Amino acid sequence: MKLLLKFNLIFLIVFAVGLAGAGYVSYGFLQRNAREHVVQQARLMMGTALSARKYTTEQVKPLLEPEQARDRSFLPQTVPAYAATESFGYLRATYPDYEYKEATLNPTNLRDRAVDWETDIINTFRNHALIKEVVNERDTPTGRVLFLARPIKADPPCLVCHDQPETAPPAMIRRYGTANGFGWREGEIVGAQIVSVPMSVPVQMANAGFQNFMLYLGGVFVLTLVILDLVIVYTVVRPIRLLSGAADEISLGKLDSPELPSTGSDEISVLAGSFNRMRRSLVKAMSMLDQE
Repeated sequence: MKLLLKFNLIFLIVFAVGLAGAGYVSYGFLQRNAREHVVQQARLMMGTALSARKYTTEQVKPLLEPEQARDRSFLPQTVPAYAATESFGYLRATYPDYEYKEATLNPTNLRDRAVDWETDIINTFRNHALIKEVVNERDTPTGRVLFLARPIKADPPCLVCHDQPETAPPAMIRRYGTANGFGWREGEIVGAQIVSVPMSVPVQMANAGFQNFMLYLGGVFVLTLVILDLVIVYTVVRPIRLLSGAADEISLGKLDSPELPSTGSDEISVLAGSFNRMRRSLVKAMSMLDQE
């Protein structure tokens, strides 16, 4: 087996071990990074929903209230939760994997009623006032889901509609009835904003990043291997070939070959210098034999 091939086999073994270690460490890092990226996106979307709620409360509702009073009607567009849910529906055209819900224990609109796991989250906020955000995962029939949740507190503007049926707008009573959405108390945690996304989203992001990383790492290895081969050829293989050729000529009795270059202090230069001294000693020994 030639020397260059042996070096390449050593490099391949070292690279394989290094690649396996780098792959193991980087995959876990990419998984955590992708999960955190998705959570940050969910926080941004949650902020968008909060902005929609605030915009509705401060600007849309005051504009529509006179129309509601004039027509004795109830416009759901004046409800912050409705505005946030509807605006997020448009956002899903760009981010179809994300879902948003204002899960409520006792909502007026039954589409907002909390299911079992959402009720557990709301009760967590109700029982632990210091918890302001929950990030967790749960299993569903379609796979594992990552979710971000924040509490919804009953503020004074909410009590205009959700205190008692007698004080609620009559138009709202005609639309939704008196069975649900009443009895809220100021400062009470009544629900939770929840953004959900399948775990397949961060997993796919991590897998794509891992594939690109391994491709780039493989490309760097190939380039490094080529450079190392060139260095080894010019600094090791080529001088050794010269030494081997000179040794062959001497073994055939050709003592008039030029000396090998031996400048430098590396091992091959030292070997070349030793070989030159041996050749000169051999030439002198042969001359002495010829004179005798």
